[in-house]
Amino acid sequence: MESRTFPGTVDSIDQIRHYIMEISQAAGLGKKPTYNLMLAADEIATNIILYGYQEANQEGDIDVIHSLTDTELTVIFEDTATPFDPLQRELPDEEDLTKPLEERSIGGLGIFLTVQGVDEFSYEYVENRNRNIFKMYVVSSE
Repeated sequence: MESRTFPGTVDSIDQIRHYIMEISQAAGLGKKPTYNLMLAADEIATNIILYGYQEANQEGDIDVIHSLTDTELTVIFEDTATPFDPLQRELPDEEDLTKPLEERSIGGLGIFLTVQGVDEFSYEYVENRNRNIFKMYVVSSE
């Protein structure tokens, strides 16, 4: 596993996005899976920074850890913000998604896109750290 640490500030979001693009390309992901992983990572990083750190008047980092096997790329975001499991939030359903914008409830769409955009997404809280885990399947070119 390799890792890189980013300050938990808004200025880090572009750097994290770029890093995700680099590791996705190195893993051989196609354009669409790379975009989907970048979108998911961007959403979770933004939530960690804005709500986990800034709104809670906390400071901290985001450790981005990744590993690659023959079949999958795993990316983990670890942070020390207040525990938050994005999967506990009620996600929009098909009916919500067909409503006009002014009739939709606020929030949840980014997490919906995160969960739908990656092959697997999970959350755990281990040793006082949030762990958001993204998995993308690697398609062999053989």
